[in-house]
Amino acid sequence: MIDLTDDPYDLFGAWMAKAEESELNDPNAMTLATATPEGQPSARIVLLKSWDRQGFVFYTNLESRKSDEIRANPQVALLFHWKTRKRQIRIEGSAAQVSDAEADAYFATRPRLSRIGAWASDQSRPLADRRRLEQRLEQSIALYADAEVPRPPHWSGWVVTPRAIEFWEDRDFRLHDRAVFTRAGEFWQATRLYP
Repeated sequence: MIDLTDDPYDLFGAWMAKAEESELNDPNAMTLATATPEGQPSARIVLLKSWDRQGFVFYTNLESRKSDEIRANPQVALLFHWKTRKRQIRIEGSAAQVSDAEADAYFATRPRLSRIGAWASDQSRPLADRRRLEQRLEQSIALYADAEVPRPPHWSGWVVTPRAIEFWEDRDFRLHDRAVFTRAGEFWQATRLYP
């Protein structure tokens, strides 16, 4: 049973560690839900790249649809679902861009071809022909053949600062265990929920 006296970050870390033991692919995959200022929702899978008590970080093209929506409406939701563990975690909060230093540090850890691909792709914009992307990739490979690949100015990360973190665990007969931790100033208030 979810312990309501737990710190939600410690509980998140414990559940993530268990997911890393059992999930075959991308235990750090999470659904990111955004919305336009008019309330039109959009969701997609992104990868959690780091987290701490300040928030949950993912990286992307700043000219992508998700980034446009976050700039217009920074209220977002994240969802981790681990089928093998029969668990999920929902996070609601606000997103802000990470510092250039943090983005540079993470970008430098990416595989070289992924760094080059960040220069070649106009993420979320129309692509008339796949060959055009391949040509741009070849051009970028040639451009950086003998050089370090710098982080493009249009590529960075977002940190989601949570105001609520909900833990859900499957139980028999759909009598699931469910609890939400809601930020109350510097502290968290925990509430058990009906399934």
